[in-house]
Amino acid sequence: MAKLYLALGSNIGARKANIMSALSFLNGALGRYEALSDIVSTEAFGFDGPEFLNCVARYSTRKRPETILSLCKEIERRMGRTDQPQYAEDGSRIYHNRIVDIDILIYGKVQMNTPELTIPHPQVESRPFIKPLLEQVMKND
Repeated sequence: MAKLYLALGSNIGARKANIMSALSFLNGALGRYEALSDIVSTEAFGFDGPEFLNCVARYSTRKRPETILSLCKEIERRMGRTDQPQYAEDGSRIYHNRIVDIDILIYGKVQMNTPELTIPHPQVESRPFIKPLLEQVMKND
């Protein structure tokens, strides 16, 4: 079993309820989370929009990273997310408001970089709110 760390965020609708619903779906697919950080409010990252609520959850799983990614994307769609990733001419990501966003931050010792998935998540260091949330759930590893 490998430790899986997921970041969850929501900045539209009932933000806390959105995160709790996403966690419920994840628990159904991965088993109950082992640890959950505080849920904190942060400014939108990379665009002007309402503030996000964010948290990090830790699970243990044997599922393949690609399977986990598919699961996360399916949960986002089930909850009403319809946007597809968009990129500017310089290759940078264009961000939008989101009902829910689920990102794989770390998955055991896995290191991968494909067009679909990069682990560890490349923006763990550049998003200042992620590191403290991640540390909260890693402290009891």
